[in-house]
Amino acid sequence: MKIKSVHATWVHVPIPEAQQHLSDFGRISSFDATIVRIETACGLVGYGEAKEEVGSSGNNHGLTALINHKFAPILIGEDPRDINRLWETLYNGVRDHYALRDAHVFPILGRRGITVSAISGIDMALWDLLGKSLGAPVWRLLGGRKAAAMPAYASGGWADAAGIGKQLTSYVERGGFRAVKMRVGVIDGAVRNSVARVKAAREALGPDIGLMCDAHGTYTVADAKQFCRLVEDCDLTWFEEPVTGDDKRGLAEVRASTSVPIAVGESEFTRFDFLDIAQRGGADFFQPDLAICGGISEAMRIGAIASAYNLRLAPHLWTGALAFAAGLHVTAACPAGYILEYSLGANPLLHELAAEKFEARDGMIEIPDRPGLGVTVDESFVQRYAVPFPG
Repeated sequence: MKIKSVHATWVHVPIPEAQQHLSDFGRISSFDATIVRIETACGLVGYGEAKEEVGSSGNNHGLTALINHKFAPILIGEDPRDINRLWETLYNGVRDHYALRDAHVFPILGRRGITVSAISGIDMALWDLLGKSLGAPVWRLLGGRKAAAMPAYASGGWADAAGIGKQLTSYVERGGFRAVKMRVGVIDGAVRNSVARVKAAREALGPDIGLMCDAHGTYTVADAKQFCRLVEDCDLTWFEEPVTGDDKRGLAEVRASTSVPIAVGESEFTRFDFLDIAQRGGADFFQPDLAICGGISEAMRIGAIASAYNLRLAPHLWTGALAFAAGLHVTAACPAGYILEYSLGANPLLHELAAEKFEARDGMIEIPDRPGLGVTVDESFVQRYAVPFPG
C-alpha cells in the first residue's frame, strides 16, 4: 500500500448571524478548519482535520500551504500504515534518520504551532486509512474501548447572570447532559461579575449537575486565585485555562492555591508540553485538541502521561466531525479517558461535514464501530466551502 496523493483544503463555513455568539475571541461568524485527504494507490481514502487556531475561526492559509507544499511531497510513495515512522519523519525533518536510528527526537525548529497542527491532520488521516484497510475502528487499533458509550458535557454558556441558568438548564434538557460548561474571564470585566454568573448557574442547575468554567487563559494569576476563592462553594468539576498557556509557573501556582480542579491543554503542542505541566503540578485534567497537539498518535502519548500522573483526559472537542471522532476514539481507548466535550455553539463542521451524526442521549455518546474514524465525509460540503488557494 502506497500513498498516491495528499491534499489539504481550507474550509470556511459562515455561521448565520442569529446563531453567532460573542466571547473574548470576538463575534464568531464562521467555523474554519483544514481538511486533509490522503488517497492510496489502491483507492482507499483517509481524512483528517487540522486547526490553525483554537477558536473555531482562523486564517488557515499557512497551515494548508504547509501540508500541500512541504509535507505532501515527503509522504507520496510511502506506506501509510507506518504511522509512527511517518510521524517522526515529519517532526524531525532532515534529521529524521538520526531520530529513527538513535531513538530520540531531533525536531525541526518549528516544533510547535502550525507544523504540529499539520502533523495532527495528517496523522489523523493515516489512522483513518489504517482502520479502513483492516476493516476495524480506530479504537480497536488503539487497544480496544473501555465502554460502548462515553459521558459527555454540553459546552457553551455565554449568557449573563440573569440568563445563564436558563441557558445551561436548556442544555441539560436537550441531550440529558449531566454536566455543562460556561465561559468566564475577561469578557465579564471584573472577576466579581464572572463569580456572579457562576453562582447563578449553580443555583439554577442544583447540586447534581456538573459545572465547568472556562476562562480561555484570560486571567492573571491573582485574578484566577480570586475567582477560585470566591467559587469554592460552587462545587466546580473544573476551572479551565485559568491563565495563559505561556505561564506554566503561574498555572501551577493557581492549582496549588485552590481545591478547585484545574483543566488545561487546548493550546499545547505534543507530549513535551503536557509533561512539563504534569511535572509542575499544573493540572488535574489534560485537554489536548487532536487537530492541534499532534493527532491521535500524540494524544495517546499524552494520555499515557496523564495516566502515569493519575490525571484525567478530557480532550478539547470544539472541532469538526473528524477531530471530534478522533477524540472520541482516543478517550474511549485511553485508561485516563474521562469525558467528552460536546459543542452547543453553532458548529456546521460537526453536524454537516459528515453523513453520520454524533448525538448525545442521556448525556452519553456512542463509540462507533465503523472502520477507521467512522466518518463519511461529504466532499460536496468541502468543495462548497473551500477557500480558493493559488498554487
